[in-house]
Amino acid sequence: MELYRGRPENTEGRLEREIRVYDFLDRLGIEYFRTDHEPAGTMEACQEIDRILEIVICKNLFLCNRQATKFYLLMMPGDKVFKTKELSAQISSSRLSFASPENMLKYLDIEPGAVSVMGLMNDRDHEVQLLIDEDLLRDEYIGCHPCVNTSSLKMRTKDVFEKFLPAVGHEATAVHLVGEE
Repeated sequence: MELYRGRPENTEGRLEREIRVYDFLDRLGIEYFRTDHEPAGTMEACQEIDRILEIVICKNLFLCNRQATKFYLLMMPGDKVFKTKELSAQISSSRLSFASPENMLKYLDIEPGAVSVMGLMNDRDHEVQLLIDEDLLRDEYIGCHPCVNTSSLKMRTKDVFEKFLPAVGHEATAVHLVGEE
């Protein structure tokens, strides 16, 4: 694995959803670094990617309420344990669970293993609420997938919150997750 600045020179064989991410970030003038790799669907698989990008890729969870009428994208440190009860109380939504792959594709144009804040660019009707663990807000950089799990990006947290999110019409709600057993 190598670290590259910006989009790949050759886009042959890459999914259109990935190329749309690069096009969007380039239009917004957001600088990003990229590494390509084998599919990374687990936090363990992301450890080598973290080393290359010199960051810790955050854990991204696509959640919904029991009725599947409210959807949430949760960004949290990869080393924290997710506790449904802890989050449910903060957002006044009981019975949170993982949303279906069908809803992930429908709202974010992402498949399991590639959940990312970048998917919010596909949520034009603003059906998904972004939740972010406050610990991530302290980091200079955020790591995420460009809507596929065979590449990973590193970009300034400030750019995600001051350029990307306003451009896609989403706001983040900060949450406090302890994540202890």
